[in-house]
Amino acid sequence: MKPQNNSFYASCERVFRPDLARTPIVVLSSNDGNVIARSAEAKVFVKMGDPYFMVKNLLRKHGIVAFSSNYALYGDISSRVMAIIEQMAPTTEVYSIDKSKLYSADA
Repeated sequence: MKPQNNSFYASCERVFRPDLARTPIVVLSSNDGNVIARSAEAKVFVKMGDPYFMVKNLLRKHGIVAFSSNYALYGDISSRVMAIIEQMAPTTEVYSIDKSKLYSADA
């Protein structure tokens, strides 16, 4: 089994902004250069890697909220999620900040 946290960075930002639960959001790279994560709602309008300066007006037009990346936050939340997953599976292989493989005894 491969649990994945879709739009992980965007989901992390929503943890502290529940008012944005249905609002499209994007997360920007270091120094706010490019879009590196998009909520499902934002994927309709913005491509991964789009330069922020080129989509800034598009974001405003569609009410898409942009966040500067917060890697310390994403790492902390990832560690917490993976710890919970590891409690439920005898063997777990974490291979990304938002992805892991679970192996059951039956496999």
